[in-house]
Amino acid sequence: MHVLTFGNHEFEGRNNAYLLSDTGTVTLVDTGIATPRIREQFATELHERGLGFADIDQIVLTHWHPDHTGLAGDIQAQSGATVYVHEADAPLVRRDPDALDELHDRQRVYFDEWGIPPAAQDELRSALADDHLVGQPPTVQSIAEGATIDGGARDLRVLHAPGHAAGLCCFAFDGDSGREAFVGDAILPKYTPNVGGADARVDAPLATYLDTLERLANQEFARVWPGHRDVIENPTARAREIIAHHRERASRILDILREAGPADAWTVSAHLFGELEGIHILHGPGEAYAHLDHLDRHGLVERTEDGYRVRPERPALEAIM
Repeated sequence: MHVLTFGNHEFEGRNNAYLLSDTGTVTLVDTGIATPRIREQFATELHERGLGFADIDQIVLTHWHPDHTGLAGDIQAQSGATVYVHEADAPLVRRDPDALDELHDRQRVYFDEWGIPPAAQDELRSALADDHLVGQPPTVQSIAEGATIDGGARDLRVLHAPGHAAGLCCFAFDGDSGREAFVGDAILPKYTPNVGGADARVDAPLATYLDTLERLANQEFARVWPGHRDVIENPTARAREIIAHHRERASRILDILREAGPADAWTVSAHLFGELEGIHILHGPGEAYAHLDHLDRHGLVERTEDGYRVRPERPALEAIM
């Protein structure tokens, strides 16, 4: 296995793709964004290993975001590679107009509900409409929980891991250190994956993601390979750390609501993250919303015409997280 590394200033940071080429089948796990710079870096990484785009037999995508899928269609056009992605994300990867319209409609409703000011909404829509990160759409083959993909020297077992994206999948395999997995953005070594803003289609986004983290923590992987930055050598501990982070963030949000009175997601986001620009106008209030929604569903806060407020009689935070 080879780790292919690319720059990524548009999203979380350094992007990874993974090349499996130790047998006759050449497999890629994820691709970078479809900018000329990343396309050139990708071609160079492959060339150093005696390969080109035309040699790729299959592409396995962890989820639909462009920093993981952007070059899939371009590579497929040169190689005829089969492109696998979870059935929930397949319509977005193949750029189905109805699926894109549904996503954008959901986002527009949320932007108003979260209280994003009109000028910030305009800036965000401009950022989201910039499709230079996505190349030509691929033809995809849908996969689901429990499927197995022949990765040559290793079989890749599909673990559906929603939260950050509705169709995010991890791919478990027997590695050099024991049971390992490619995890995309399910868990990351430095930052915590965004929930709420990253995919407006996910219902109860924080609860969904916490369930995924618990599942990954219980897999007892020896190590996992994320979509950004370095290998995670103790993924169970990292998953537990992210769960604790969200518990602390929920506690902080309760403090904000006590101090600031009823507040919408945009106001809570400002307290958490400060001033936002570009794609972070989506991620900041989206993350705040995911927590407010979770607290509301479990009776710790309630939504009023003036925003969310803390309920005077409520369960303990530890009871729900």
